[in-house]
Amino acid sequence: MTDQPPNGLPSYRLLTGPDDEKFCHRVSEALDLGFRLHGSPAVTFDGVRVIAAQAVVWPGTTAG
Repeated sequence: MTDQPPNGLPSYRLLTGPDDEKFCHRVSEALDLGFRLHGSPAVTFDGVRVIAAQAVVWPGTTAG
């Protein structure tokens, strides 16, 4: 593993979207690349569907 995320991605990412299979795949793909979960997921309801958010960070990134 390198000290920088692949493909020019930022070291902190907030993944958001409808709480569906596609969102879960996006989070799983980030984890497969080497990102780590940062905090708990958050969800809200937009009147039609549940929207989820999950922060991920590259290992070695300091949150603050």
